[in-house]
Amino acid sequence: MTTRTLDGATFAKMVLSGAHHLTNNAKMIDALNVFPVPDGDTGTNMNLSMTSGADEVRNVQDDHAGVVAKSLAKGLLMGARGNSGVILSQLFRGFSKAIEDKSTITTKDFADAMNSGVKTAYKAVMKPVEGTILTVAKDSAEAAQKAAEQHEDMIDFMEEVITEAKASLKRTPELLPVLKEVGVVDSGGQGLVTIYEGFLANLKGEKLPELGESASRMEEMVNAEHHKLAQDFMNTEDIEFGYCTEFMVRFEDEKLKDNPFDEDTFRNELGEMGDSLLVVSDEDLVKVHVHVEHPGEALTLGQRFGSLINMKIENMREQHTSIVGEKQQSKEMNQEKAEFGIVTVAMGSGIKEMFESLGATVVIEGGQTMNPSTQDLTEAIKAAHAKKVIILPNNKNILMAADQAADLANDEVVVVPTKTVPQGMSALLAFNPEAELSHNQSSMKDAAKAVKTGQLTYAVRDTQIDGMTIEEGNFMGILEGKISSTHADKLECAQQLLKDMINEEEDEILTILQGEDATQEEVEALETFLEETFEDLEVEIHYGNQPIYSFIFSVE
Repeated sequence: MTTRTLDGATFAKMVLSGAHHLTNNAKMIDALNVFPVPDGDTGTNMNLSMTSGADEVRNVQDDHAGVVAKSLAKGLLMGARGNSGVILSQLFRGFSKAIEDKSTITTKDFADAMNSGVKTAYKAVMKPVEGTILTVAKDSAEAAQKAAEQHEDMIDFMEEVITEAKASLKRTPELLPVLKEVGVVDSGGQGLVTIYEGFLANLKGEKLPELGESASRMEEMVNAEHHKLAQDFMNTEDIEFGYCTEFMVRFEDEKLKDNPFDEDTFRNELGEMGDSLLVVSDEDLVKVHVHVEHPGEALTLGQRFGSLINMKIENMREQHTSIVGEKQQSKEMNQEKAEFGIVTVAMGSGIKEMFESLGATVVIEGGQTMNPSTQDLTEAIKAAHAKKVIILPNNKNILMAADQAADLANDEVVVVPTKTVPQGMSALLAFNPEAELSHNQSSMKDAAKAVKTGQLTYAVRDTQIDGMTIEEGNFMGILEGKISSTHADKLECAQQLLKDMINEEEDEILTILQGEDATQEEVEALETFLEETFEDLEVEIHYGNQPIYSFIFSVE
């Protein structure tokens, strides 16, 4: 049977087959993810991204190939996760642009679309790296151009494309030294090959196996040591830009009048802040992935054009430290359990160090915008390796997960329901290793209640709450979970928050945790304000390096 053209329905089936094949092979692809600081597992990210695209395709009722491709591209853009997912979305974004007016497509159309996708993906990456999914896509597209000149039959055409895609994948270790050192091929490239295999299988009417044809060989070649070897190539302190930052901006006409959006200009501005940059946009929104040292600055830059949505910030230094520490942790698991262990949650390297210095056994990276799951907390309880474990969530949105993790634990585990970092620190100071678990839980709860917490952040949208009108981009002072002040000027807002917090007759100590976007000049200005306004107040300042909140204040 010869297939010379693809209509929308046939192309949709190919997409769903590719997505299904990727889902079946996601774990195998995850095992290939060996880069020093992974943003996330490649197979998982690509699978979630492709699944989002496939979901959009399922909803298409039109038999127009261009319409199906456009839906795939839109779904991929909205669902893209990590570098690999964003690059995949760009490959099919360019693909869809090339055939948007075509109801059916030939091998030449398909080849042209693949080439368009490669150009779009390369443009989206600030510093393209060869030996990755980009290389496999480029080599495949070049093979597609040649194959289209020789074959009108879509099956013959796709077979040649896949032959070159696999050959290109096999060559990736020669282009990227870390792959050669560890002995694996590029994970993103493997994901793309897997999708193409799904395309061909559908065209040929073949049933897809649960694992790709090379999966068994790959699984023999890949094991947990690969991850550890890759992490050992870099020291945690050598990571220049510590936060993997992803966000989307939904364009707003009012803002675009004052700040017209230009993708290249925006990309260059972000490029000055960090690396591993991806910027992709369409008529409605722009999606950003970048590694920076100060995520708040990147978010502020994006806010010029509209509303921030789908924000995600990950501390890659913590990811790296966690991975390289797995072997040591395994050794520790064989030791006798300690009597007590304390699990706490925090964002910011400085805050993490403070918790550890106060006696925390395990500090989970998380907090606002990044709540750890029940599984994360369960694993932390195990890592604490203690007969009795106390959990300090330090965020109201983590309390339920902490309770569930405590219920699932085999050891004695209790939760002290701290809702802020200052509450967590105060509770930890009240811990007595000589006391019973129930007594510690009670005394730590009391200590947490005795501290007042203030937080300074910014508004991501216009709103009215508690009789207060808040404008997007303005700063907000949050006192004990409620917004108490707002102002366009950061210091003005901070000063008002401190006035609301501090009772001169009762309060003695103010602790300031400086966020990653707070400058030394701002800290000094606050010190001057406090000296002039609260003469008898003792002030302590620590560098918390937390994102989201410029300052966290604790008053006792």
